[in-house]
Amino acid sequence: MKNKIKILPEFPIGNIEEYIRISNSWSILSIKEEQKLAKKLFKKNDLYSAKILILSHLRFVIHVAKSYSGYGLPQADLIQEGNIGLMKSVKRFNPNFGVRLISFAIYWIKSEIHEYVLKNWRIVKVATTKSQRKLFFNLRKKKKKIGWLNKQEINLVAQELKVSEKDVKEMETRMFAKDVTFNFSSKNDNTENYNFFCSQKNYLKDQISNFSNIIEKKNWEKYAIKKLNQALLCLDKRSRKIIYKRWLNKKKKITLKEIAEKYNISAERVRQLEKNAMKKLRLAIEN
Repeated sequence: MKNKIKILPEFPIGNIEEYIRISNSWSILSIKEEQKLAKKLFKKNDLYSAKILILSHLRFVIHVAKSYSGYGLPQADLIQEGNIGLMKSVKRFNPNFGVRLISFAIYWIKSEIHEYVLKNWRIVKVATTKSQRKLFFNLRKKKKKIGWLNKQEINLVAQELKVSEKDVKEMETRMFAKDVTFNFSSKNDNTENYNFFCSQKNYLKDQISNFSNIIEKKNWEKYAIKKLNQALLCLDKRSRKIIYKRWLNKKKKITLKEIAEKYNISAERVRQLEKNAMKKLRLAIEN
């Protein structure tokens, strides 16, 4: 075995150039060496083999991470996320499939970097659905000029990526619109953004809604309904039906005469039953 675990020389934390140099010092494994290490890891969970497999593929992570440098994110962070993907792939790699580790690992490496880019590229998430993610990572490659896409180019991109034209327009707006900070120490910091802030600041605060009152009202309504339901259980069946049909039926309010005809009693008797039932309800709710 050519590669052996060795103590890496000390170098300043955050020195990405030194990290890249050390990573590239590990030689690429041959098919035979890779298979031997992968089988030891797969069958015996040999951590030494896992370390060799990871260290010998760090150069590939760096190469992939460099292709995402156009998003303006720290290269060290991109490499770190790619390394996480590499480690996950090594853990899941099955040498019996007959493919090279890098062919399997590349999807895990890109997946982790994609997640990092999507979460950190903008304050607001630019891609949440599958089609939006596809557009996010391909739209830059498809754009052939600095300006905005015209109708023909939008149609072409939509056909190639198999998404709607609406999605292409929306993603282009999300990707190429600038984030604006609302923190300025003075007007001279950034005149354009300062003026924008001044024109928009009145829309940031809701001057009407009072969430504490809304929550209090909802809680009170729930409490009142609960108390009413408990009070109704104190009434006899007939009185309960009279109250419901007279006061709680939203569709149609029945008259005293209609109830009297149903129970074969006088309207005056129905009025008396209703009055007594209301007194009982009031006492039950208050207590």
